[in-house]
Amino acid sequence: MSDVARLAGVSGQTVSRVVNDHPGVATETRERVESAMHRLGYRANAAARALATGRFRTIGVVTFNLTAVGNIRILDAVISEAQSHGYSVNVAVVDTPTEHDIRAAVRAMTDRAVDGIVVIEARVLDTPNLQLPQEVPAVIADSSASHDHPTFGMDEAAGARAAVGHLLELGHRTVHHLAGPTGSNPAERRRAAWHRMLKREGRPVPAVVHGDWSPHSGYRGGLELLEDQDVTAIFAANDQMATGVLRAAVDRGLRVPEDLSVVGYDDQDFAPYQTPPLTSVNQDLAEVGRRSLKHLLKLIEGERGHEANPPARGHSSRSAGRPVRNLVKPTLVVRGSTAAPSR
Repeated sequence: MSDVARLAGVSGQTVSRVVNDHPGVATETRERVESAMHRLGYRANAAARALATGRFRTIGVVTFNLTAVGNIRILDAVISEAQSHGYSVNVAVVDTPTEHDIRAAVRAMTDRAVDGIVVIEARVLDTPNLQLPQEVPAVIADSSASHDHPTFGMDEAAGARAAVGHLLELGHRTVHHLAGPTGSNPAERRRAAWHRMLKREGRPVPAVVHGDWSPHSGYRGGLELLEDQDVTAIFAANDQMATGVLRAAVDRGLRVPEDLSVVGYDDQDFAPYQTPPLTSVNQDLAEVGRRSLKHLLKLIEGERGHEANPPARGHSSRSAGRPVRNLVKPTLVVRGSTAAPSR
């Protein structure tokens, strides 16, 4: 850096600001320094910079399932946001979300010299005994767990209420539910909100049928539900299972939406191209990833973790001395798979 400073005719501090992309450098000065860096073949030494600043410019991400659409969307947003702030990202995928495995993954991340950690889909964090290390800041993405770390996720209950409320407003007597697998936090939150909504409105609460998120389980569950000829509305806990329900309706000789209304969840890319186009709850999971990373950077930079960013959408709740819990509110996208009942 001293050689670059001499060649460019500037101070070492100015070179440091250019290297770290500091905004307070004049364009002509920045170009002169970058030209000197190029002529000398200078590249910043990450290890030396870490020793000098105590920062590694690296974020660790621990997740449990990279085949899940939601996790991929959150991870993509975390990586994009980190890169825009000059951070690289290390990703660890835990095969089984046990207490032992997540401890090992987080320990390995801290050993790799990261400045902070994002944990995506932190199902195991509902285990009361699990504690993340305190040496580095940590943020939980896509979790409703009550924990000692800031949590950012989707308001699953609000999404389910929107789906059920829409079907009831159309005139359906009640809404049947094809739930996700037992043991899944999102599935349970959606099921519980569906149940509370029907009870609040004084409507019958039918027995729940569970699937495993796949279209095949949606098809099997749809056939089971449609054995009851009084079923006119089904709320499926994700779009894949809703797709299976649409096929089950065809095989039962029912028309959608004339004989049966179907609502999915996630609003995946294929939802508008179903026959008919699928009404679905849209989750802005990229926003969850962005908020998680932005808050983690605040913690890394030394700001208190008990004050949430005022969200542009959704809502957050906090109280003195408690970590941030920030939820993004989903929106219902109404398409051709829902209508008033014809019978």
